[in-house]
Amino acid sequence: MRNGLRMYVLLIRASLRSRMQYKFNFIFSSLMAALVNVAEFLMVALVLDRFGSVKGWSLYEVAYLYAVILLSKTIYRSLASDVHHLEKYLVSGDMDALLIRPLPVLFVLMTQNFRLLVGEFGQGLLVLVYAMTHMLRAGQIGWEAIPLTAVAIYSGALILFAIGLATASAGFWLTRIEELQNVTEDAARSAAQYPLDVYPSWLRYILLTFLPVGLANYVPASVIIRHEYGGWALAAVTVMAFVFVLLAGRLWKLGISRYQSTGT
Repeated sequence: MRNGLRMYVLLIRASLRSRMQYKFNFIFSSLMAALVNVAEFLMVALVLDRFGSVKGWSLYEVAYLYAVILLSKTIYRSLASDVHHLEKYLVSGDMDALLIRPLPVLFVLMTQNFRLLVGEFGQGLLVLVYAMTHMLRAGQIGWEAIPLTAVAIYSGALILFAIGLATASAGFWLTRIEELQNVTEDAARSAAQYPLDVYPSWLRYILLTFLPVGLANYVPASVIIRHEYGGWALAAVTVMAFVFVLLAGRLWKLGISRYQSTGT
C-alpha cells in the first residue's frame, strides 16, 4: 500500500513537471476555467437575485450546492483526468502501451496528464466560503457543518469518479464513448448544480439512482444546511460512494479482460 502510494506520487510529480514546461499555458487555462465557472454561477445568481429563491432554495443554498459539486468534480478530474479521456487511448492504440507496464492499468491511467485545476478549485472554494459564511451568521448552520461539508465533497468526488470509471469501462465494448460521457458526466453534473426540486420526478429519480450525481451534493446539502432526513443519510451516502467505486472497479476489470487492440 505504501509503495503504491509512493509510486503514484512520483508519477504524478513527473506528469506535473512535464505540464509545467508550458507555464503560460497552465496559467492561462487556469484563469479561463475559473472565468467560465464564474460566468456560469453569475447567471444563476442573477436569476435568484431577481426572484429571491427557487423552489424554496435561497441564493446561498444554491451557491452551496454549486460549490460542493464543483469541488468534487475538481478533485476527481485532478486525480484521475484521463479516465475521462479513455476513448483516445482506445482509438489510437495507446492502451497497449499501458498494458505492458508492470503496474495496474487504472493506476497508470490515473497518473497520465495530471491536471492541477487551480482555477476551478479556487473558484469553488470562494463560492463555498461565501455561502457558508452567510449561513453561519444567520444561524442556519453551526460550525459542525464545516467538517460535514468536507466529508460531502470527498464522498462526491468518489461518486463522480465511479460514474466516470463505469462510463469509461463501457468503452471496451463501444470504443466511441465521448457522447455517452457528455451525458453521464457533464450533463448530469451540470443538472446537479441546481436543486433537484426544480426537475420533474422522473428526472430526479434518474439523478439519484442510475446517474447518482444528486447524492454528491443535493442529499448532503439537504442534511447539512436544510436539516432534512437526518445524519444517517450523510453516512449512507458516504458508504454508497465506496460501494459505487467498488462496483465500477469490477466493471473496469471485466472491460480490461475483453479489450482488443486496434493493431496500430
